[in-house]
Amino acid sequence: MPGNAAKAENQDRKRRTLTAFLKEEAAAKGFDLCRITRPDAIPHAPARLNAFLSAGCHGTMDWLAETAERRSDPRVLWGEVRSIALFAMNYGPDEDPRDILGKRNRGAISVYAQNRDYHDVVKGRLKEIATRFAARAGGDVKVFVDTAPVMEKPLAEKAGLGWQGKHTNLVSREFGSWLFLGSLFTTADLDFDAPEDDHCGSCRACLDACPTGAFPAPYQIDARRCISYLTIEHKGRIQPELRPLIGNRIYGCDDCLSACPWNKFARSASEMKLKAREDLKEPELAFLLTLDDAAFRSFFSGSPVKRIGRDRFIRNVLIAAGNSGEEGLIAACKALARDTSATVRGMAVWALSRLVGPEELAAFAGECEPETDEEVVLEWEMAGVSR
Repeated sequence: MPGNAAKAENQDRKRRTLTAFLKEEAAAKGFDLCRITRPDAIPHAPARLNAFLSAGCHGTMDWLAETAERRSDPRVLWGEVRSIALFAMNYGPDEDPRDILGKRNRGAISVYAQNRDYHDVVKGRLKEIATRFAARAGGDVKVFVDTAPVMEKPLAEKAGLGWQGKHTNLVSREFGSWLFLGSLFTTADLDFDAPEDDHCGSCRACLDACPTGAFPAPYQIDARRCISYLTIEHKGRIQPELRPLIGNRIYGCDDCLSACPWNKFARSASEMKLKAREDLKEPELAFLLTLDDAAFRSFFSGSPVKRIGRDRFIRNVLIAAGNSGEEGLIAACKALARDTSATVRGMAVWALSRLVGPEELAAFAGECEPETDEEVVLEWEMAGVSR
């Protein structure tokens, strides 16, 4: 069947050409890696996701359960998809993010949030690639960067970008733990890359580095004990027993990522928008405690920190203040104990209970207006003051 053979050869040539074009575009737009996998590459994802959800390890992230079916199978998300390209952009820091943890008068912000919101940077580049690729391929494309229920890390492993380490994050032999991910779904046929093997071996550095014990077992995480979840996703009251373990981490945590031995091959980010702003590397807690809503929005303009809002952020800073032992922060904490936000008032009470003696705390309580919010009253009671 000469005609069929010629047709197959043309299809193979087109697939190879489109694959090469996509990877060349990725490199031209600043991506460090681009690999491709099939839509049915993660057959074990539904069972693993359901086990995670059934155990309640997602905490208050209800959207994970609501989108579980689409999240665990790309073909449910988009039935026409034939190829999935995964893109990675390095955001490696210039120094060890754990160095700041001993500076108790400073706030530790996760490396990924120390400059522009990576969603904007990565998605903007992906849209440019998608436009050029669609014009060349003639099919439909969709791009995602945390904007849809896509299990990017398992897909990235199957595409060969790296492997999911024991801390559940992606690890690369070239870039360590510091990679932002994005995906392009397409109806075009592309060449698939080989998956990456797991290279963790017997190492458990990431597991042992977690200050709150958020890993019940290798390759498993309980978000309810994860500092990144507690300081970013969790909107409610943070459990008192976890607060001292948070230290001065005010937005996210990089401990498990930083501990990975594969970071010895990592390199600093080349994309300037992903390099840390000087004023976000080691911000002073004293300054952060003064931020009202307008000042918070201005200071964190363009940063992912802004999305959690001023009140939740100040809650985190007050935990750091309570852990600091810095008497110079007492006045700011007292001012915030009168804040309009109950979330802020409650955490200010806890911070004060760690910074001043019981007599001074009781005297200050007598100067405050009667408290009506139950959670704030509970904080006073825990501090040994009846309200």
